Amino acid sequence: MSLRKNRDFVLLFAGQLLSTAGTQLTAIAYPLLVLALTHSAAKAGFVAFARLVPSAAFGLLAGVAADRWNRKRLMIVADGVRALALASLGAAILLDRMSFWPIPIVAFVEGTGSAFFTAAATGALRAVVPRRQLPTAVGVQEARGATVRLAGPPLGGALFGLGRAVPFLADACSYFCSILSLLAMRTPFQEAREADPSSVRSQIAEGFRFLWRQPFLRTCAFLYGLGNFTIPGLLLLVVVLGKREGLSGGEIGALISAFGACTLIGSLVSPFFRRAFSMRAILLLELWTGIGSALFLVWPNVYVLTAGILPQAVTLPVTDSVVVGYRIAVTPDRLLGRVESVRSTISLLIAPLGPLAAGLLLSSVSVRATVACFLAITLALALWGTLSPSIRRAPSLDELDDLSTPEPLTTAT
Repeated sequence: MSLRKNRDFVLLFAGQLLSTAGTQLTAIAYPLLVLALTHSAAKAGFVAFARLVPSAAFGLLAGVAADRWNRKRLMIVADGVRALALASLGAAILLDRMSFWPIPIVAFVEGTGSAFFTAAATGALRAVVPRRQLPTAVGVQEARGATVRLAGPPLGGALFGLGRAVPFLADACSYFCSILSLLAMRTPFQEAREADPSSVRSQIAEGFRFLWRQPFLRTCAFLYGLGNFTIPGLLLLVVVLGKREGLSGGEIGALISAFGACTLIGSLVSPFFRRAFSMRAILLLELWTGIGSALFLVWPNVYVLTAGILPQAVTLPVTDSVVVGYRIAVTPDRLLGRVESVRSTISLLIAPLGPLAAGLLLSSVSVRATVACFLAITLALALWGTLSPSIRRAPSLDELDDLSTPEPLTTAT
């Protein structure tokens, strides 16, 4: 059965499409609201921090919750909390009772809800999609994310222009729509479980141990987690270099949007790559296209730097579709939330260091030297992946055929 005919997948996809779109609306609306109220860039940055920090702070706990509690109920509660928080913020704006501090509080609550929702959503996907189709389903989700990342911020800015409360109320409505889609789904989101009396610490450790004992999954978690260091740093370099070369904000935004457009293209062509190439070839393709930034060392220009990183942008969602799809398929249901939270925590701890390192390097050396440093890291990762026995023995997606018969799912207590 194709994914289009999979009723519960369509419902899950539609609900998450709306809620993700709503999140992108407020991604631009939060800083616009703070700047309108306080004219402080520092406070706008603090709100962005408050929205993102719960994923790193509560990710492991969210994974335990997703493996211990009913995942559908957890997702519905997370959506409900986020919807009420944003609706209250929108109401405060409409009633002209707005001050600064409710904004970071609402952002923190929304981020916390996102952490718990995301931890449970992986199990929901695994429950409604046959294992052999998981790479395709992940690719569809990547395309959804890339699309809303392109369209969401401009639309959010336009809605903010209509009224400061509009994007926040629209985001609240998107979460209510997600709740309706979850309620309409028939498939339980987890297998029947026995109560686990062990401590939270022991349960988190079990997720770590499973990931560590799988050489392929362990290598991918760290190899591509470290890749999350270089990409955000290079994107910051595009912004800084564009500013130094006199580009307008719109022109710099267009360069960043080009990266997002290429990830969308990669999402759309990922089925072709999965049919034409082995998993190892796909993994190495992402790693080696990362050295395109070397062009900047020959011709130091912001357009050249952007062009150098775009090929890797195309490969990112292709790699995610095979690695994430395979990881979800082979992880036992009772560990799925914890294993995914461990993997995401690795990425979340590494990714912010890239822009920080780029900023520190730019304050002491030239842009060319900074790019050379990031290029050296990228080259080291490419060599690691090429020489790694785990990547050399990367599994085939055909192995998922042996797991394609879904387990009987019964509602967990």
